[in-house]
Amino acid sequence: MASEKPGIVEQEQQEILAEDIVESLMSMENLDRSSPELWPEKIPGIRDFLNNFQSTPQSASKLPYSRELTLEDQNYLHQLASLSTAGLISKVKELHDITYRLGVEESKEVTRGKYLNLFNKTKRSK
Repeated sequence: MASEKPGIVEQEQQEILAEDIVESLMSMENLDRSSPELWPEKIPGIRDFLNNFQSTPQSASKLPYSRELTLEDQNYLHQLASLSTAGLISKVKELHDITYRLGVEESKEVTRGKYLNLFNKTKRSK
């Protein structure tokens, strides 16, 4: 029995020490985040702009891909849905090849534009 009491006393001392550490870490400081002197806006008026921007309804700013599907779009989706796994993979590869060819063509056109000085920042005289 005498061996149990020292363990209990040590446990109580550890609990008291843990409570003291927690109390010593507590900060009673109050940060007033609304004060413009403490937290000035880096860009004047940005807070008002963000408040107005966030308050606009979602329907007013429809994204182009969120429009309703046309009958042609629906038919194309049904065609893709009816493809087998191998057919769908071949369709993806076909689309990949098309995008690669478009990228190569665009690269050629940009290089051509550089050689013709189409991308100069200075205004060309007419």
